[in-house]
Amino acid sequence: MKKHYFALICFIISATSYAQIGGASVYSFLNVPASARIAALGGTFISVRDNDINSALQAPSLLNESMSKSIALSAVTYVDGVKFGDASYVKDFDKLGTFLASMHYANYGDFKETDVYGDIQGTFHASDYALNIGWGYQYNPLFSFGATIKGIYSDYYIYNAFGLAADISATYYDSLRQWTITAEAKNVGAQLKNYVKDNNEPLPAEALIAVSKRLAHTPLRFNLTYRHLEKFDMSYSDPNDLGDVDPLTGEAQVKTIGFFNKFSRHFIVGAEVLLSKNFHLRAAYNFQRRRELSIDSRPGTVGFSFGFGLKISKFILSYGRGNYHLAGGANHFSISTNLSEFIKKKS
Repeated sequence: MKKHYFALICFIISATSYAQIGGASVYSFLNVPASARIAALGGTFISVRDNDINSALQAPSLLNESMSKSIALSAVTYVDGVKFGDASYVKDFDKLGTFLASMHYANYGDFKETDVYGDIQGTFHASDYALNIGWGYQYNPLFSFGATIKGIYSDYYIYNAFGLAADISATYYDSLRQWTITAEAKNVGAQLKNYVKDNNEPLPAEALIAVSKRLAHTPLRFNLTYRHLEKFDMSYSDPNDLGDVDPLTGEAQVKTIGFFNKFSRHFIVGAEVLLSKNFHLRAAYNFQRRRELSIDSRPGTVGFSFGFGLKISKFILSYGRGNYHLAGGANHFSISTNLSEFIKKKS
């Protein structure tokens, strides 16, 4: 059985060997979560198996029967008024597995259409949509696996595109020792209709692995995510960003990015404080976000994120704050419930 899972992990890595990052791919909205919990835990979170639908949006192998008949809605006003949202529903079908249906969207607002002289001709809008169908299966008490198919549509006025992508993941969950490990290939696919004819562009595919551990006899659960297994160097060297001036030659020295800097960019470190069944605190640190979006002279809290989850009656309310830049961040809100809780049990 170990050979099968090793082969699956090898497939996950090889499937994304040509992945692109840093603005070199289309449909980047797929990597921007609307979920408050995911945002609070650094933007990528695939290492906890519980009854939260939003975690299954990240990795389908986390789908399980405890999510059955759950529904979740999430919304966020992102940078400069861009809006993201999620709507999800899960149903378990016993031996067939657990199925997920969800919609993820991004609305970029209205734009003015002008002619070559700047005269306003009207307005138009731009948006992205992804319809997701997910499936998760519990192979045995320790291992589960799953897959999600995504139909992606972009509407940018006279430019539009359609694509298909898939997430494939496997999860190891030891409920006794409270260890969870998930490996995933994410957004693997292709454009079926291009924005510009014959100009095919890559999707934001990546391979990642994550682990979480609940400390015994404490309310603390830590998680560690390593993104982009397929590409080590995710740094960007700005040719215009010169370093110190050499005191002997008077020439400017181009800044170099060292090994540790490159290595650390792959990690997201997070933690949850499970104060009770009804109230959780969350926080994380995203190294890549910190490296790329902070200002050297005033980094502030860029890269940090935090939030909480609160259950009131039959509803779970969540809030997450992601600090993306010194100029501001984004507030994420989610609400979820399990419809079976509204059904009165027969005595």
